[in-house]
Amino acid sequence: MDIGVCIFNTDYAIRIEELARAVEQRGFESLWVPEHTHIPTSRRTPFPGGGELPRDYSHTLDPFIALTAAAAVTTKLKVGTGICLVIERDPIIMAKEVASLDFTSHGRFLFGIGRGWNAEEMENHGTAFKTRSRVLRERVLAMKEIWTKDEAQFHGDFVDFDPIWSWPKPVQKPHPPVLLGGEGPLTLQRVVDFCEGWFPRARNEKLVFDGIKDLHDRAARAGRDPKSVSVSVFGAPPEAAKLARYREGGVTRAILRLPAEGRDTVLPLLDQWAKLLG
Repeated sequence: MDIGVCIFNTDYAIRIEELARAVEQRGFESLWVPEHTHIPTSRRTPFPGGGELPRDYSHTLDPFIALTAAAAVTTKLKVGTGICLVIERDPIIMAKEVASLDFTSHGRFLFGIGRGWNAEEMENHGTAFKTRSRVLRERVLAMKEIWTKDEAQFHGDFVDFDPIWSWPKPVQKPHPPVLLGGEGPLTLQRVVDFCEGWFPRARNEKLVFDGIKDLHDRAARAGRDPKSVSVSVFGAPPEAAKLARYREGGVTRAILRLPAEGRDTVLPLLDQWAKLLG
């Protein structure tokens, strides 16, 4: 099982370049950053975590720019979105960004995606909350056409374009793995239908392990090798015993969450967590 770290990459946290170097030097597999293009001030949609929305959410850098900076100062570290809000992005531009980052990083990009939870945020991008799952599916499928075809086209209810040329193509073949965030049977079926991995949160250990079994069963019924579908647990606890259970339970990757703080807080945590890599 690989171990990575994630952080809300904000304008007041440790700079992504220094963090990326430190993460790679200590032997972690990957570095992940989330995305929110903005936070509407209406706050109509309650924060799923309860209470007030942390200020991190409105201070995040663009993930593709941040991860490009991280990839530029490292050589082996994988870089990932955890998660990218596909429902808020144009699929043709997004396909270009993913392919460009994978190309410039020499194939080190991992594409974590999600449906989003903030209704007014996605509405500002023209996506209705009730149709976001269908929008997500079409945009992912359209991007896969662009990544894998010299002349790509797509005709759906939400994405529609005639044949196009778009390079570069990703270094990873056929494309970077698409990892879908969320929990529940519908999410697991979407993973099997059009993704390469599942990206659950670590809030409920039983949910993760039950989900892995369900995911494998669904993959087998769909004719997919269950082992080909990865499981990356977001916000995993930095505890040796729990990480051992994840490893034994079939988790591909555990992702430890750093606070959006400065180097004086973050670097000692990395030193402490590096002891878990043995």
